[in-house]
Formats: sequence, structure tokens, C-alpha cells
Amino acid sequence: MLRDLYIDNIFTSFEQLRSKFNLPATHFFYYLQIRNFVKQKLPDFPHLAPSTMLEKILLNSEETNTISAIYKILLESLPFKDPRRHWEEDLLINISEKEWKVAKQRIHSSSICANHFSFFVFVLFILSFCSLDFSVFQWVQTMVFAIEQINHDPSLLPNVTLGYRIYDNCVKLPVALKAASALIGGLDDTITDNTCKGTPPVLAIVGDPVSTHAIAISRILSLFRIPLVSYYASCSCLSNKREFPSFFRTIPSDAFQVKAMIRIIRHYGWTWVGGIATDDDYGQYAIRNFIEDFKNFGCISFIETIPTVNQKAQIIQIVNTIKQSTAKVIVIFSSIADVTALVKETVRQNITGRQWIASEGWSTSSVLASKENFGQFDGTIGIAIRKGNILGLKDFLLEIRPKYDASNNLVIQFWERLFGCKFENSSILINNVLCNETELISGTFTGYTDVSELRAAYNVYKAVYAIAHALHSLALCKNGQGPFGNSTCADIANVQPWQLFHYLKKVNFTNNLGERVAFDENGDALAIYDIVNWQRKEDGIVHIKTIGLFDAANVGNELSLNEADMFWNPVFGTVSFYEFVPESVCSKSCQPGSRKANRKGEPICCFDCIPCAEGEINSIECLKCLGDFWSNRGRSQCVLKEIEYLSYDDAMGITLSTVSAFGACLSLGVLAVFIYYRNTPVVKANNSELSFLLLVSLTFCFLCALCFIGQPSHLTCMLRHVVFGISFVLCISCILVKTIVVIMAFKSTLPGTNLMKWFGVAQQRGTVVFFTLIQSIICIIWLSTNPPGPLKNTKYQNGKIIFECNIGSVTGFSSVLGYIGLLACICFLSAFLARKLPDNFNEAKFITFSMLIFCAVWITFIPAYVSSPGKYTVAVEVFAILASSYGILFAIFAPKCYIILFKPEKNTKKALMGRDRCVADILAG
Repeated sequence: MLRDLYIDNIFTSFEQLRSKFNLPATHFFYYLQIRNFVKQKLPDFPHLAPSTMLEKILLNSEETNTISAIYKILLESLPFKDPRRHWEEDLLINISEKEWKVAKQRIHSSSICANHFSFFVFVLFILSFCSLDFSVFQWVQTMVFAIEQINHDPSLLPNVTLGYRIYDNCVKLPVALKAASALIGGLDDTITDNTCKGTPPVLAIVGDPVSTHAIAISRILSLFRIPLVSYYASCSCLSNKREFPSFFRTIPSDAFQVKAMIRIIRHYGWTWVGGIATDDDYGQYAIRNFIEDFKNFGCISFIETIPTVNQKAQIIQIVNTIKQSTAKVIVIFSSIADVTALVKETVRQNITGRQWIASEGWSTSSVLASKENFGQFDGTIGIAIRKGNILGLKDFLLEIRPKYDASNNLVIQFWERLFGCKFENSSILINNVLCNETELISGTFTGYTDVSELRAAYNVYKAVYAIAHALHSLALCKNGQGPFGNSTCADIANVQPWQLFHYLKKVNFTNNLGERVAFDENGDALAIYDIVNWQRKEDGIVHIKTIGLFDAANVGNELSLNEADMFWNPVFGTVSFYEFVPESVCSKSCQPGSRKANRKGEPICCFDCIPCAEGEINSIECLKCLGDFWSNRGRSQCVLKEIEYLSYDDAMGITLSTVSAFGACLSLGVLAVFIYYRNTPVVKANNSELSFLLLVSLTFCFLCALCFIGQPSHLTCMLRHVVFGISFVLCISCILVKTIVVIMAFKSTLPGTNLMKWFGVAQQRGTVVFFTLIQSIICIIWLSTNPPGPLKNTKYQNGKIIFECNIGSVTGFSSVLGYIGLLACICFLSAFLARKLPDNFNEAKFITFSMLIFCAVWITFIPAYVSSPGKYTVAVEVFAILASSYGILFAIFAPKCYIILFKPEKNTKKALMGRDRCVADILAG
């Protein structure tokens, strides 16, 4: 709301608005635009604050040298007012008055009006007058080489010559800001024509390589839409176009570098990783993004920060953390300068057995990849800037010659340091050896002359060409088809940075190396990285070998590795691939049959393995197997449960079948003996008809046991209980009738009694049939209401299915057994009462003994049946059937067979009659 811009009816200042609404400093110029709108559209609006000097300059189109005036105001607000004194403090040198005048004269010699068709490209490099880096100086010369190539290319920017200025920020942010402000403001330029309207002091800046510096510089440049094209600042934060609208880079964002690392780590299954990052924007943004992506499948063991100011105690603390951690893979986001102290301390403490993942900031450093460090850092995997082969650069680098110029002494410094000599006019003394300018660079091998690994230099090369192509597109614009107001084009003779900025966003070309150069919507370069590996050659020299590629444009197959060429740290094994790939996990994967149990207070990657319970298998958690399935011995999968029943194939089934068949045969054998000797006194005296029927029923008792053996079916389940019930009732009925006959026979010998006429043969047969018929009726009712049937029982044994016969009706089964038990008890009591009959003919004694065996077997059967598991339940029942059947067979018929077969002299009527002649006659007749 407009009223929010007023406090006490006075248009508020930007500082008040910023304090009230917490606005960023970059909104200052939005404030000026709104203020100007209010002034123009609402001139009568009350109490507008008076215009500031800065506002007058910005809104007055007639004012000349506008940008210079603005930056004079900006610099006046900075804490440093004396540039010479601050340069001396920053560089730790004394600058004489003569040297200062020469430096200013060099800057003044470049008049804007004198170069209507020259465009100056400003490049910032990390240089130090105290220690000139050969590799960085190679970057400078690559920029010069690219500009000279462009200036000599008739097809690119014809009739336009590119110029450049080189500034050194000495790796210090205040110096970088001071240099940027001085350059774009043209504060040191001498203006000889007040009507001069040429190009601004600078159209674009190539640099700064340090992310923190690039952030600070870009905040200033973005206010005026001056393009900043960095070749090494990779912080992902710089992709924010709201904060850094005019920032571009030819190095991919760290967001893609993190993705490349994540893909490598995931490819090798490393889930337990340590992270180390520098205490600056580059390191902190990168490690933050890494943690965010890595936590989706892994855990961070530790996070440490490398101090920007070398503090030995903190470095030692980081190394101690590495030693104590069980993580074997460590990711480091750092520059060469910041990580060097950590590398040295790691080597000093001889920490081995770690797989290092290096960011592009130090992965290709030949200083760190040395023999001295190889024992601890061999096999390091790094993300590297895509390298290029710039034709002609090698010759250009070797052609450089020293030329003393106080305004540009970089070549002098480079020459003095390379050859260890000094020039007479040099203010920097190295030793007393004078340079004679006949030294040959081709005879040296340094980071300057080595063009086999052109990575950062290649990015510089692409940055310069990107600006040139943007200017070329601007120059080709046709009036009436332009992108600016009223379809106008920019004037190449008076081009403004914001106009170049527009074309730079649309840059898209293929360079002479065949690589496409373009910027995405965030100003980022196409994300392509080399994957490198530190390896040692046979001569002991450490070689940084390219073993793969990461291309973000190749969706789904971004990472490609030549794994056969990879070298692993020998601590992990031999150098052969796949055999000894390092393993970095907090806890190894649980073996099949166990599940994870997280440790309290530790990351989810740290866990214990607990065996799954029986009947469960492991997936992520232990899962219970479904109904008919059970876990295998290793508990890795569910398998069909073993089906158990009393089979003819197992030993117990064979034994019981054999015993059953033998009993049936034995019964038939006794029956045959009795039939053969049916006319002998012993057979006649034992009621031969009932004996025959009893032996037949015993045969069925033995045979019914076979119905209990084998796989249960509906038929066998019904037969086993019906045949069992009827056979045993028939058997007990015969024995009971025999007992009654014996008792009545002895009672009939008493005077005045003739009981046998009431219980003759017909009554005996009828009694047996009657008792058997009752059991048959019980069985019919049972089968018709709830018959027995096969059942898969899983209650008693979890790992097995007990295939058994379900009795169906408990009442029916109980009635069958109860009826058999009732007849057996009556028979036992009857025989027991007749036990004192005369010894010469006392069959009741044998019947008593047989019933005693029968009852004892079936009484002990009950607890044994209940407590026996699985197939043994059926075996107990079969055993009871066989034991009781054998007991009756042997107790009743063994003595008679013995007499018939072995004591024929006793098988006479005389021997049987003795004192009890009448009884014998009754039984025989």
C-alpha cells in the first residue's frame, strides 16, 4: 500500500523502510524507481522528502559520467579512503611515490573517448605479489590469447577490437570490491571531452574465481546489470537470479557437482560418509546440498569445517575426527589453498584406509597429488572441470618475453620467479642473480607450460568467447527487429552493459573445439564434469587420470565410468577392480533371516541384526509367512510347509503295517488250525462257532489298523473309525458271549437248574448280532450327521502341516469308544467272577487276562494319544489297536493252540472231562 511509504505524512527514507520491513540492500534502486513514479504521477502528494544527490544523478539524463559519480559516492561510504595505504597494508609492501604515479598513469592512459571502438573486458584473478602461482598466470595468458584470437578473427566482431584490464585481488575480499568499484566507475579515467558519450569503462567482467568474492561483487554489479562471467565460482547460491541477475559462469554449479558425487557414492553402495567443507560460501553451500541429497539413502558420520585462517589446533581436531570415525569414504569441498594444511596433517599422522572424494576445487592439483601424499591419498576420486585442448595456446605461452613496465609487472614477476633471477629495475628481490632475458620457458615444466590439463584455463577461454559472441549478436541486430523499446537495437559504438547482458543470456554457440557453450535460465554452464582418479605410474610419478564423465543432460545415464582403469587404495586390497572396492557402511546389511534393529541415539544406518522368529522371513522387517508356508532354515524365503502323516514309506509306518499284517495272518492261521481240528475235544469244548467268529473279528481288528496308515482321505477317515468300532464290538461281543456261556454251563451242573436251554446257540448268535448292531447304528448316525474327514492341522507344529482325520462329531467318536469300553468292562467283570471255576477247564481265567490287557492298553492310550504330536498321535492309536488285538489273540488262543499242536495227548475227551464232565459235555454239545 502507498500509505506504507509514509511515516508521519512524510515519504520515508530507504533505511527506515529497510528497518521496518527487513528489506535487502538490493531493493534500494526499486525504492528510487517508486519514489520517482510518485513524484511524476502525484506531484501534489504531500511532504515528499528532498531528492538525494544519488537520486539526482540517476534521474537526470543530462548528467555526464553517471556511473563514475555513483561509485564515487559508494566509495566515500566505504571504510577506506586512501587506496595507496590500504594496498600497502593488504599486500605487505611499500609502494614508492614514483611507483604509485606510474600505476595511476597506466590507468589514466586508457581514455574512454579515445577508444570508441574498443571494449574493455575486466578479468579478476587470484594472484599474489608475494607468491605468483604459475597455473593462475596461465589463466591470465589464456584470456589474452582468447582476446587476440577474437581480434584476429574476421568472422567474429569485425571492425571491433576487444581490450582488457587485469586486476589482482590478492585473495582478499576488500581488495576485490575496491578493484571492481574502481573499474566499473572509471574513477581513475581522465575525461578530456565533457560531451564524450562512448561506451562505459567496462562492459563485462570475467571473474572472480572465488565464490565469496563473486557473491559480493555480483551484488554491486547486478544493480546496473553489468555481466559478471566467472570461470571458477561454483557456489550453488549464485544460481539465484533474484539475488544475482547478471551473474554467469562457465563452470557448472556445485548443485551438479554434488549430484555427480552422489551418483558415484550410490554406484558403489557407500552409505556411511564423512563430510568436510571450507568455512566459506563455496564449502558451506556445497556441503549443505550434499547432506540434503545424501540423506535420502545414506547417513553422515561427521561434518567438519576447515577454517579459512589456518588454525593448527582445529586442523588436528578434524584429523582426529577422521581417525575415530568408522566411515571409510570422506568428501571434501575445498580449494587447494584451504585443504593443503589438512592434507599435510593427514600425511603426518599417516592416516590410511580412506577413500577421498575431492571437489573440483582440489581434485586436479598436481601439488597435492604428489609422491609424498600418495600413501594416504592414493586412489582419490575427484570431480574435475571438463578439460579442453586449446590449439595454439602452448606456442603462445612459450612466446612470452619480459618487458619492464611499471604499470604491468606480472610478466616480470613471473619471469623472476620461474628462473630464480631478478631484473635491475625490479622492486621485488629474489636473489642476486640478474635475469638476462635469454632464458627459455620451453626448458621448464611448470603449471604454466603444462597444457595437458586445461580446465580452469579452458573455462576462461569459453568465458571470453561467450562475451564476444554476445557482442557479435548485438552488432548483427537490424533496426526494427531489436529486442529493446520500439524494436530498437543497441548502438555498437555506445553499447551499455545492460544491453550486453540481454544478449549474453541468449548465448548459444559451438566453439572451435566442438563443444556447445550456452547458459541456462540461471546463468549456469552446461553441467559436464570429468571424473578423475589419482594413480601412480611405474616411475612413481602421480598421474591424475580421467576415468569417467558426468553429463547432466544425459538423463538416466548421467554417470559413465571406465571402471577397468580405476585404481583403489592398496589398503583395501589389490589394484584390480571389483575385487577390493572399499566398503563404507556403519552396519553391514543383515543376513537373510534377520532384521534391522536401530541403535538408540545413532543414525538409521547404524543398526544391529536380530534373527527373525520361526515362520518369518526378512525383507525390510521380518514378515510372517502365510498359512501353508513356513520360513526355510535360513529364513530367507517362505516355502511350503512339510506335510506330515503316518505314511507307508517311513519306518514307523512300515513297522506298524508289518505288525498289523502279521497279526491278521496269525489270526487266520489260528482260524485254520481251529477249522482243521474242529472235531477235537479242545475246539469243541471252546464253543467252536464263537471261536471262529472271534478269530474273524480279530482279523478285522488287525486289518483296520491299516486304515490309519497312509494319506488321509474322506473314505479312509470314515472307514478307519467305523471298521475299528464294529470290529472291536464284534470281538468283545464274542468274548462276552463266551464268558456268559462258561458261567451258565457251570451253573447248569447244579441240581434243579437248566439255564443253557435259555441261552442256546441261537441266543448266542443273536446276542453277538445285537451288540454289534448297536455299534453299527451309532456309526451310521455319526457318519450321517458329522462324519470324519481329512484335516490339515497347523496348530501343534508351526513348521509342519499335520495331515490327519478330523473326527467330526466328538459325541459320535465318544459313543463308539464308550460303547466298546462298556462291553469290555462287562466282559472283564463277568470273566473275573468266573475266575474260580475248576482248573481243568477254566476259559474264564484266560478271558479275564485278555480283558485285563485290553483295558490296560486303552486306559494308557488316552494320555498317550493326547500328548503325542503329529503322526505319532495316529501311531499311538494304531499301537493300541494292535496291542489289544494281540493281547486277546494270545491270551485266549495261545493255550489252546499249544495243546492242539504240541500236547495232542491232552486233546482228548477224557483229559478234558476229569471232574467236570458235565461242563465239558455242555460246552461241547
